[in-house]
Amino acid sequence: MQPDDISALLRAAEGGDDAAGERLFERVYDELRRIARRQLRGAPRYETLDTTGLVHEAYLKLGRGAAWSTRDRAHFYALAAQAMRQVLVDQSRRRTRRKRGLGAVALTLDRVDVGVAAPGDELLALDQALLRLERADPDLARLVELRFFAGLSVEEVAELRGVTGRTVKNHWRLARAFLLREMSTAADPP
Repeated sequence: MQPDDISALLRAAEGGDDAAGERLFERVYDELRRIARRQLRGAPRYETLDTTGLVHEAYLKLGRGAAWSTRDRAHFYALAAQAMRQVLVDQSRRRTRRKRGLGAVALTLDRVDVGVAAPGDELLALDQALLRLERADPDLARLVELRFFAGLSVEEVAELRGVTGRTVKNHWRLARAFLLREMSTAADPP
């Protein structure tokens, strides 16, 4: 499928064309499953969602096009990855409220380990750090969503943003350092 096909379907779905929304879902389903598998790899093992469930929950969260305001294919995948992250964070919050006091574990963000309180808390800590990054630098937060959550390569992100791979790598280092600092601070006892 050509990226332009997806962009055209996105525009039609945003305009209220339900048939375009259905065709869009069929066309992007395999890529959404790949993104979901990537996100579930980092999720705590007690999570009950499987790949298919996460894709469907995220798609429902997106409102089947009703609330989309996408610029292009990459933006759609970033929104989908963000919706999947929100589904997993919500599930972890519910789980954490029910069970507290688990031991510390390591969260790896591209070979950067951070200790946090419990398996469900690792996702919550990352979510909070990412929200702070978004307030500080929305572009770096979008980069994290594209790289870490959507699984796009440096080259893909560079092409989408119209910058060099070196720029993406530099920004990626900045974003990871920010998240590491924020998550380490959150994990430290007062």
